This record gives sequence, C-alpha cells and structure tokens, in this order.
Amino acid sequence: MTTKQMLVMYLITLAVFFLIDTIWLGVVAKGFYRRHLGPMLSPKVNWAAAILFYLLFIVGLLVFVIKPALVSGEPIKALFFGALLGLISYATYDLSNLATLKDWPLGVTIVDLIWGSVLGGVVSFISVVLGRWLLNL
Repeated sequence: MTTKQMLVMYLITLAVFFLIDTIWLGVVAKGFYRRHLGPMLSPKVNWAAAILFYLLFIVGLLVFVIKPALVSGEPIKALFFGALLGLISYATYDLSNLATLKDWPLGVTIVDLIWGSVLGGVVSFISVVLGRWLLNL
C-alpha cells in the first residue's frame, strides 16, 4: 500500500470508529456509565486524552489488522483480528482498573471488554470493505 492509501485508510477508519463509538457513548451506554461510575466520572471530558486514545487505537487497527486484511483480500480476518485487538486494548484499561481501583465495578469491565471486541471488529471490517471499494484494492 502506498502512503496515500494508508492515509486514506486512516481517515476512513477514524471516521467509522468515531461514528460508532459516539453512538455507543452518547446514546446507547450513556446512562450505564453514569449509573456505575457516577462519582468517579469527571464533570469535564479530558479531550486531549480521549483524542490521543482514538488516534493511537486507529494506528493499531490499521497496522495490525486492516492493512494485512487489505493485502490478503480477506475482510473477514479484519473482523476477527480487530475484535481481538479491541479486546486486548479495552482489557488493558479495564482489568488494570479492576486490579487497582477501589470499587471499580466488575459489570463495567465485562461490558467494556465486550464493547471493545465488537467495536474493534466492526470498525476493522467496515473499514476494509470501504477501503477495498474506494481504493479499488
């Protein structure tokens, strides 16, 4: 893949990820996190940290999942390996919190591990399908 193609894939993946995760955080699970993490939640989102996570996670998906799936021509691999990377990434955060923070809810960890897997897999699969279509790969 050329540098230009990689940049296009990065932007596609970022847009897909942002759209899906915004729906999750802003609509589907908004009340869930408030109920379970209420006093732990900051009144203001640390946007720098949130944006940095998004940017780095997309790099991980692109390098370890999406590019290999595009090169091999097997989008279904992106679904499975994206889910694995999502699981590992979200587990790093949630299991660390479960291990070190007082009163970190097990339910939040379980939901986040499932969500990280679904998000990583779906974003990777959709990005590969869109990339193959837009870039004629």
